[in-house]
Amino acid sequence: MNGSPTFHTRRSFLGRTSAGIGLMILPSGILRGQATPNSKLNIALIGAGGRATAHFGSVSGENVVALCDVDDRALAAAGKTFPKAKHYKDWRKCLDHPGLDAIVCCTTDHTHAPVSIWAMMRGLHVYCEKPLANTVEEARLVRATYLERRGKVATQVGTQLHALNHFAEVRKLVREGAIGELKSVDAWGNRQIPRPGHPQGGGKVPAHLDFDLWLGPAPSHPYHPDYFSATVPGSNCLNWNMFWDFGSGQVGDMGSHTMDLVWNAIDASQPLSAWAEGDAFHPEVSPVKLHTRFRFPANDWRPPIEVSWHQGGAMPEGPTDTALRGIAHGAMFTGTKGTLVSDFGSLCVIPAGVARDARHSRTGTKGGANHAAEWIAACKGGPETACNFDYAGRMIEMMLLGHVAYRTGEEITYDASSGKVTSHESANAYLSRRYREGWSLVG
Repeated sequence: MNGSPTFHTRRSFLGRTSAGIGLMILPSGILRGQATPNSKLNIALIGAGGRATAHFGSVSGENVVALCDVDDRALAAAGKTFPKAKHYKDWRKCLDHPGLDAIVCCTTDHTHAPVSIWAMMRGLHVYCEKPLANTVEEARLVRATYLERRGKVATQVGTQLHALNHFAEVRKLVREGAIGELKSVDAWGNRQIPRPGHPQGGGKVPAHLDFDLWLGPAPSHPYHPDYFSATVPGSNCLNWNMFWDFGSGQVGDMGSHTMDLVWNAIDASQPLSAWAEGDAFHPEVSPVKLHTRFRFPANDWRPPIEVSWHQGGAMPEGPTDTALRGIAHGAMFTGTKGTLVSDFGSLCVIPAGVARDARHSRTGTKGGANHAAEWIAACKGGPETACNFDYAGRMIEMMLLGHVAYRTGEEITYDASSGKVTSHESANAYLSRRYREGWSLVG
């Protein structure tokens, strides 16, 4: 993760995109406001297997004109559902497919940011699975690219739980003072995927897989089948996620979903500082157990607050002995009059001062919207999406800043205007990563 990344500086990049945006938008593309709800988008699925299969239904009413995957088997399987789509292995070539309007990005985490930026620079609408980025620098550049094109491209990050009515209910209770004045917030996840380091001696690359394209901008590693085996049975969670070169571990995985419960309610931008503690640092593998804490300034409805993320067995202390019991992934909002505890579908409000052995019952708000359909409607001129790259970019920037504090080993202060750590100059090396020769973040 150390070193200077091989892409343009933010200043030169933004200047160039501002001046050249008209030339980079494909003339056949559908911009927001130019389409009607009955128009069909020309969509490319970048990543055609695994998580991408969950999107087959949501895009089936549009024109899926291109499929892209480094695995021939995934392309062949997706081709049965979309027989008219052209096949690509390299996403850089797929983005230049004639007449393309939008993409759904379901690639490995370490390519989410470059795929999204390259697509937006071509005037394409983007739905990107979480996490939106793997470093603070990537998060900032994805967000900056989107803000330069806001109103022209529609974006959405795949934190689909956000569309549940429950998320809106949590926000409403916090904003309306159900727990008094907000003081602090905690989010946590208990998933644990320990890895000793990169696997070695995996043998020959299968004929169906272009492993060099799979590596993409990441440093070279020998092929090993363990990268492609499931960490959670029956899920799309694969072994590559825990490695610094390919993912951000639970910070980007379940952290993207669970912290969203918090982010949706607190109306925050970037933190003033970050602190972290956890497992001993490993140069190849992100930590299993981690606790990060961020300080945010006041806004127009709440005072300054602290926001914490706990993972892999690290947990906050609840207001009672049983308040957090049974919640594998959840959030706790602490205020002057009580505490709100929530998972993805239920919550309870616990008044301040209750006995430690008090019992609680949780209630839930059912129903919700279709996250992918919201994005498709936005592509056709509808309302802006809830998890656009501004909202989601700020959230993942915070989460990844926690990794910077973890690697620094001390609390760091952060200047969000410049995107720099001001207290520890050496920590700025952890804000970005070096891209492999031949790959770039901006293209």
